[in-house]
Amino acid sequence: MEARAINRYISTSPRKMRLVIDLIRGKSVDEALNILHYSPKHASRVAEKVLRSAVSNLQNKDEAGRLEPGEMIVKEAYVDAGLVMKRILPAPMGRAFRVRKRSNHVTIVVAPNKPVHKTAAPKRQKAQKPDSTPAKKTETKPAAAKQKSK
Repeated sequence: MEARAINRYISTSPRKMRLVIDLIRGKSVDEALNILHYSPKHASRVAEKVLRSAVSNLQNKDEAGRLEPGEMIVKEAYVDAGLVMKRILPAPMGRAFRVRKRSNHVTIVVAPNKPVHKTAAPKRQKAQKPDSTPAKKTETKPAAAKQKSK
């Protein structure tokens, strides 16, 4: 069982967001929340919000009981490029420079640290037939190559 959270059109460049997301990939949720909370980067606030949303989604999905954040891991975390807004900035001598305002989409997937097993009826095993060993085949060796005489 796993849950995901996606935040789209974040007004930060994907490169800056990837620096933050790479810090938490594969870590436990408690450790990831601590890393994001105390990180000085602006992108870490958005990533923390997405991670908390993914944790909440997994807790809502769990029917057996309440999972604690210490029992979860960040299974996947990735950043995709979003919309690029193109703007014009005045430049000297009547020219114009293009400014690209980038955005990104963040996806975080969390899963329980230990796999959750549903209680289901045990599967029946098929009866095994006695093992009959097939007869060995005899391999024929290729005939010796004929030598050419001069």
